[in-house]
Amino acid sequence: MLKKGKRGLFQYQDVGLQTSITEANPHRLVQLLFENAIANIQKAKGAMQNGEIAIKGTAISQTISIVGTLRSTLNFEQGGDLAERLDALYEYIIRRLMAANRENSVEALQECLDLIRPVKEGWDQIPQQLKSAKS
Repeated sequence: MLKKGKRGLFQYQDVGLQTSITEANPHRLVQLLFENAIANIQKAKGAMQNGEIAIKGTAISQTISIVGTLRSTLNFEQGGDLAERLDALYEYIIRRLMAANRENSVEALQECLDLIRPVKEGWDQIPQQLKSAKS
């Protein structure tokens, strides 16, 4: 069971996320997905290390959902080879997240972090004029 302070913090974070989503352009929405995937993996690692099985499972499930959303938004017509590579990467990350949950593997979670961070960093480097373009 979550302590009262932690529960309040999570509720506060949820409100902040909802506000960010409402005000975001498509580029920012993808950034938020990456940010939340990373935050959930980190939460799962901490929960795993502390023996908090329910929190670990929820955080990993949310990450799988986020990566699935990222995967479902790939445009194979415009993205070509890059979209195909990202699709394969996202599929692999989902498999590793499921293995991490099943095996209680902090190493598998770290691998997922190590794979997601460079993609997020690349997304963050998109030029400003493209960030504000309508999708």
